[in-house]
Amino acid sequence: MGVPLRPTAVAASARSVYREVAPPPALAAVLACGWHGRTGWARPLRVLPDGCADLVWDGTALTVAVTVGVPVRMWLPASETRVGVRLRCGAAAAVLGTPMPELPAGATRLSDLWGDGARRAEDALAATADPVAQREILEALVAGRGVTPDRRVLAAVLVLGRPSVRAAEVAGELGVSERALRRHLVHAVGAGPKQVHRIRRFQRFLHRLEPLAAHRTSLAAVAADLGYADQSHLGRDCRRLSGSSPAALVRVAEKFQTRPVPPGQDRRHGFPGHDPGAL
Repeated sequence: MGVPLRPTAVAASARSVYREVAPPPALAAVLACGWHGRTGWARPLRVLPDGCADLVWDGTALTVAVTVGVPVRMWLPASETRVGVRLRCGAAAAVLGTPMPELPAGATRLSDLWGDGARRAEDALAATADPVAQREILEALVAGRGVTPDRRVLAAVLVLGRPSVRAAEVAGELGVSERALRRHLVHAVGAGPKQVHRIRRFQRFLHRLEPLAAHRTSLAAVAADLGYADQSHLGRDCRRLSGSSPAALVRVAEKFQTRPVPPGQDRRHGFPGHDPGAL
């Protein structure tokens, strides 16, 4: 999810576009989605943690973008276009062939991990301007790895999305020890059970920003529904993972709800529910 760091002047003709598509059925266990977009206007953004990793083509380089424990800040040029595929939370280490703790938050050149294979993919991506063809190249690149993520890790990530759950419960459901659960998650996601749960719950909060901005619910009600001890607990997690208070994120969502949307522009891309490409 991309959040503006500060207000920026936007020309009336500026258009920002962001679209997501479902992954091919054969890759559904590995990919959450494919996406493409156009920046529209230059702006600084924070990309908030979600535990996923994206393969991102920006027209020049193919990178893997990681957001786990801290927001990532970046500047987006006005003319930039990007295409990407999002690896499911828990699938990235298997696909990349690298333990997630070894990757820094932010973008890493994929050729630093895969060498010539990634460079050949960059050549293929540069040879076409069609975002659909580019996305298919990225999907084929993932499929060519021929790996299957640890199903226990994917199941653990799913269970840790529940409003209130403890590591011991997750370990018991999966039939592993708490120590083994933590080891597997740190390798595959870059975070232990408590942090994965915190990130997953925070992402669920971000999906409540629209009704909060429309005043259809309250922060106290959302905090209770998501399993936070109280609204202060939500506030502490929100500041830790985004650098902003819940109320500040709601105010940003309010601005994007009231902004006129030109025909053909996706409002979600102005304030996306998730966008490691941060278009």
